[in-house]
Parts: sequence; C-alpha cells; structure tokens
Amino acid sequence: MLLLADRGEAVAQIARVMGTSRSIVRKWISRYRREGLAGLGDLPRSGRPETITPLERHQVIATACLPPKRFGLCRSIWSHDTLAETLEKEELVRSISATTIGRILDEAEIKPHRVKMWCHSNDPRYQEKMREIVKLYIDPPEGETLLSIDEKTGMPALSRARVLKTVEPGREARQDFEYRRNGTRCLFGCFNVKTGRVLGRCTETRKREDFFSFMDLVARRYPRGRVHVVLDNLNTHLDARRCDYVTQWNRRHGSRFLFHYTPTHGSWLNQIELWFGIVTRRILRYGQFANPDALVAAIEAFIAEWNAKEAHPFRWTYDGLPLVSKERQ
Repeated sequence: MLLLADRGEAVAQIARVMGTSRSIVRKWISRYRREGLAGLGDLPRSGRPETITPLERHQVIATACLPPKRFGLCRSIWSHDTLAETLEKEELVRSISATTIGRILDEAEIKPHRVKMWCHSNDPRYQEKMREIVKLYIDPPEGETLLSIDEKTGMPALSRARVLKTVEPGREARQDFEYRRNGTRCLFGCFNVKTGRVLGRCTETRKREDFFSFMDLVARRYPRGRVHVVLDNLNTHLDARRCDYVTQWNRRHGSRFLFHYTPTHGSWLNQIELWFGIVTRRILRYGQFANPDALVAAIEAFIAEWNAKEAHPFRWTYDGLPLVSKERQ
C-alpha cells in the first residue's frame, strides 16, 4: 500500500489492487506518516494475554513425540493428563491443562494416543517374489490353471449365551458378549484365480500330512495340465532340510505343479486371504456353533453356495508398483 501511495496512486486504486477497503488504505498511510516504520507493527490486542509461550508449545509437541518411558513412566503411549503432569514435573512448562495439551496437539496434527500397525519384510528377494506373483495375476498364463492356497487356522466354534438379536428400527443388531468355546478347526482353502471357485477341507490339525492330503484333493480336482500354485512360506509348504517333501509330492503327480511362494510378511499377495476374509465376516464372526461339527457344516455349506451362486475372480488392482490409491479398469 505504501509503495503504491509513494508512486502517486489514488486511494481507491490502491484498494482495488490490494483487494481491501479504502478506509484500511487510509489507516496504514496515516500511521506511517505519523509514526514512520514503528507505526507498521501490531498494536496490543484486547482479551486475556497468552498464557502458553511459543517455547512451551514447542516443548509440548517435542515431549509428545518422545516415548513416556524416557521420563520413567510405566506406559507405552501418552494420555493428555499424563503429558500435562510430566511437562510440569520436568519444568518444561509453568502450568498447563490437559485441555490445552489437546488443543496444541490437535493444531499440530499429532495424536499420541493412536497407533497403527505395520510390518516390514526382511526378505532379500521380496521384490522378485512379489513381481512374479503379481505378473501371474495381471497376465495369467493361457491354458494353465492358477490356484491360491492357504490355511485358515484356529477357527473357533463359539456358542453365545443368547442368540443374535436382529436389527430393529433405530437399533443395531446385538450380540451377547458371553460365549462358550467348543473347540477349533482348520480350513484348507484353494481359490481358483481365474474362475473364483473354491475347494476346501476342514481338519482338526494343520500338520504336513494334512497339507499334502489336501494337495492330493487339489490334484484330483485339476488332473491335467500345468498348475501354478501361490503359497506362503509356512514350513509345511516348503521342502524341509534334506527332506524334499514338496518335490517328492510333485513328482508323484507328474511334476505338473509350479509353486510360487510369497515373500516373508507378504501373505496379502495370496488371493485366498481375500476369500478367507469373506468367510470370517459371513460365517465366523457372528456364527452360533454348538460343536466343531456344526462349524464344519456351516463352512461346507457356504463353499457350496459360493461355487453355485457367487464364484467370481477378484479384481486385482496392484501391479507391482509402489502402493498408491488408483483404479485399474
């Protein structure tokens, strides 16, 4: 404003250029003429003076980003109350409330009470294994079968003290918290990536013998041609030291099976996990099972219904590039 006024511009023109009112322009020109550069500073504002200094705000943020154990506390994450007590005890602030702590951290977009899970793979061949499997999904081999196989272990046969109460207008469905454990079962699952059809078997254990017995069932279901199998690196799926269990099994079936192992902590690459998630939501989470046989019967019925009415290939969107939010048509 002052530079434009010094060039001889009219007050109205300065207001239009600066996007403000003429009274504002006149105010700053008048203050400069009366007080010089000192007149351009902010005047004392009305209201209660600030009680938390900028340095104290930085101390709040810095402390929230440190582990509580560094201050001798027997806890892993901060609460606003504990953070306020610690700041005062360490004399990092004069006095501060939990409410003020919350406001400062909210403005800084820091949430010390929230924790997200993550897992890093130390597999040196992670990229190589991942891209091999992704290529199968994106460009499946023509005329060859592509299967995704894994186990869902420890499925509990739970019976609730009271049956699930269905939803009502204005009220969600309700489930009794009290339950009784009636044993567990393991589900071996085989998902056909091209068709979406599922082959499954429930067992009491998940030993190596159980796995190869299920693989015999898979071999009978797909008796001809090359079969690609995506598996995780569980010890029962691999050739043990000096014991080529997988290789020997494959030889008995004409060496038709080609195994593709997911990298360590890369089970999300196995599409059967997506189907296991569907089983959990539809059958296990709110199911009522008086005994393991009832659990097995429910799962077998669901597999039969899936294959008859819902079987479809999953739309795989990840193409091996860094994980980003995008859609593949």
